[in-house]
Amino acid sequence: MTNVEDFSIPSVQSRPCQQRLRGLLKWLCAGLERARTRRLLAQLDDRQLADLGISHADRSNELDKPFWR
Repeated sequence: MTNVEDFSIPSVQSRPCQQRLRGLLKWLCAGLERARTRRLLAQLDDRQLADLGISHADRSNELDKPFWR
């Protein structure tokens, strides 16, 4: 009865991998959200841009960025 082994499921070595995966998924979701909001920004007309206080140059600069920035 003294030869009992610990069979716990989570290992210490697997946690860094899970954290990296979680970080990658968060980064990807944030990039997709930026792409979505930029598509919406591209659809705004002059009046809506003026209401938001966004110039055409600001909009163009934002739309030229890749999704990861």
